[in-house]
Amino acid sequence: MPGPLDGFKILDLTTMVSGPIATMMLADQGADVIKIEPPRGEYMRQAGHKHEGMSAGFLSCNRGKRSLSIDLKSSKGLEIVKKLVATADVLVQNYRPGAIERMGLGEDVVREIRPDIIFVSISGFGEQGPYANQRVYDPIIQALSGLADIQADRNTGEPRMVRTIIPDKTTSVTAAQAITAALLARERSGEGQHVRLAMLDTMVAYLWPEGMSGMNFIGNEIDPTQGQMGLDLVFKTTDGYITAGAVSDTEWQGMCRALDREDMLEDPRFANPAIRSKHTAERRKFMSDEIAKWSAEELLPRFIANDVPCAPILDRVTLIDNEQVVENEIIEIHEDPVLGKVRQPRPAARFDRTPAAVRGMAPFLGADSAAILSELGYSDDEIARLDTDGVVVNTG
Repeated sequence: MPGPLDGFKILDLTTMVSGPIATMMLADQGADVIKIEPPRGEYMRQAGHKHEGMSAGFLSCNRGKRSLSIDLKSSKGLEIVKKLVATADVLVQNYRPGAIERMGLGEDVVREIRPDIIFVSISGFGEQGPYANQRVYDPIIQALSGLADIQADRNTGEPRMVRTIIPDKTTSVTAAQAITAALLARERSGEGQHVRLAMLDTMVAYLWPEGMSGMNFIGNEIDPTQGQMGLDLVFKTTDGYITAGAVSDTEWQGMCRALDREDMLEDPRFANPAIRSKHTAERRKFMSDEIAKWSAEELLPRFIANDVPCAPILDRVTLIDNEQVVENEIIEIHEDPVLGKVRQPRPAARFDRTPAAVRGMAPFLGADSAAILSELGYSDDEIARLDTDGVVVNTG
């Protein structure tokens, strides 16, 4: 069945993670995403664990796309991409500011070919400012955005990085949403536009609601850590680790009952949410000490029976077989003629009329070059000559 973005064509000139995951989400939703890469392929093809010549990381950022491998430094290669632009709805790039213009594919050039195109620029810091032209990776944004400060060790105050690339992937989600919003605006107005998105901007906005809201009221600011909701809610039991939380009064009461510590309901330090937030360290110690007396197998059902939010802390291998993950069919197994059985998460958003779906694995480099060139009107002889001359890589 067609997805919600069926019929839209997206030219993906992005590399690494932030851009590729954004366009992969759109491919899951039915868009025809053409990944344009240099003859050597992009870096993610070379990195990490490989199987049958396919990098696991590249697959997880680029499934469902078509691959056109082309030398954009050649005049013939640039001509091919310009012909593709004429057929496209969206062009996405995440080069450093100024690079796409030097390549000959700046917005002015692209818009002259396709006036209503959605032109998307993803960057680390935006196009202006002292950081604009610096190289960027996820930890740099964690450092600048306040995320490393939020993760700081509660005892030493030492900043810490999150061990997953939150800024990259949050930027991906933000970019995918912005692209669909721009397409909707074009449907109504007939006009394209330039969407600019910086990783730093994305993360400051992402962290603000609970991580920075203490800075809301000018002249009446408080230390942001005082309003920070995130607690280190990891608790050791006699047979593993769990998480549990008690925000509301009913949840706190349920936790005390489940732990057989109803006497704590009379403790003035924990009388209501506002007072409990002032005694976070004491509350944390109480919870840790009491939970440590129980096994997870025994305590989790007691928490659930008392309506206390809780869960076992799963490792990444175990979660695949977790009953909730299995019931929701979050992880799918796909058969690929080259890669064999491949495990991938299904698209999270479920559309009941135009379903999103994993529509194929990531393409091998140049696997669709011939087909894409043929769609543009190139003959078999012309395609073969472009391949021989090194203008394109054709492995299809």
